[in-house]
Amino acid sequence: MITLSLNTLDSKKWIFLQMSKYFTILFFIFSLFSKVFANPNINARTGILIDFHSDEILFENDPDAQIYPASMTKIMTSIIAFDLIKKDKLSLNDTFIVSENAWRLSQSGYSSMFIMINDEVSVEDLLKGIIVASGNDACVALAEGIAGSEANFAEMMNEKASEIGMENTNFTNSSGINDPDNVSTVRDIALMSKYLIKNYPVFYEMFKEKTFTWDRTGGDPIKQGNRNPLLYKNVGADGVKTGYLAVEKYSLASSIKKNDRRLIAVASGFPTKNLRSSESLKLLNWGFRNTSTFEVSLKDIPVYELETWLGKKDKIKVVTKEDYFITAYKKNIRNLSVKLKYDGPIVAPVQKGEKIAEIIVQNKDEIIKSLPLYADEDLKKVNFFKSLVTSINYLIWGDA
Repeated sequence: MITLSLNTLDSKKWIFLQMSKYFTILFFIFSLFSKVFANPNINARTGILIDFHSDEILFENDPDAQIYPASMTKIMTSIIAFDLIKKDKLSLNDTFIVSENAWRLSQSGYSSMFIMINDEVSVEDLLKGIIVASGNDACVALAEGIAGSEANFAEMMNEKASEIGMENTNFTNSSGINDPDNVSTVRDIALMSKYLIKNYPVFYEMFKEKTFTWDRTGGDPIKQGNRNPLLYKNVGADGVKTGYLAVEKYSLASSIKKNDRRLIAVASGFPTKNLRSSESLKLLNWGFRNTSTFEVSLKDIPVYELETWLGKKDKIKVVTKEDYFITAYKKNIRNLSVKLKYDGPIVAPVQKGEKIAEIIVQNKDEIIKSLPLYADEDLKKVNFFKSLVTSINYLIWGDA
């Protein structure tokens, strides 16, 4: 009997599975019988909570209702820059000249980085002015520097939104300030937030910076704090972005990581700034407290070894072609099972990449996922003499 282990992302507990020589692995996930609370009652017009790894929706309240994303728009503004940097088409050290159009936003009462006309500002400073200080002037300066105009930049934003799968979003500017056609949904904002975190992990570090100081022209340096209230609560929050418009009230895209598990919450229409903070944290804490996420497989990472017959190796490693995680309410974990199914032992020869098994994930008797397993290596057959001896031994002794 071989014992393997499967990690649960949000705690240090391990879930064990056992493999028998009858070629079926069955493990039950148990001993997590924490008290489960009812769905949270969030004081916001619309909201959603998703698990980063499994994409499981843990909570939703009218998630496809149209919203004005306000400064959450700046997540996409940052993504466009990050994407260009990743493709070596832009550098953090590149500089752009501030136009009068960008400068005027710093004089209009909106949140600003306080850049001046003809300032030569680096992409890195503009990004920090956008992410930390939520500067609308920095958004326009970056957009104009990258695309020539904010209208052209908005087209880039919409192309990326379509690529991500944001089906109910339309961007008309880089900052999210008042425009009735700049619209989205909390579901789309959650998709965008995951895309940001997954694809630009190094740049995402900027979103947890609590302060940014801009050495402005013609005045003392201005130090501004990050507007995300969860960053100051020591709860593992590292993003993402606040928003506010009088017509929409308060909004927040937020994310917390605990151990290896991450949740993303987006909600809009909080009546007050304090409720934006407390209700977002309540939603995230509810998710961690009431659900668990388990790693079933990682793409191209061998976890399982299967017994072989007439091969030059006693076992062969197998892999999946996709990452797969499963999230479940803790009250339902006892109903989950995972089976490793194959006809075996695996008879040599086998070529790398050949499908030879599958993982079956079940909730009671319902199959919720079937993952093909492929050979991660070639398995050559033993020579004729060795094959003959092995076969005779098996016939006589019942053991290869």
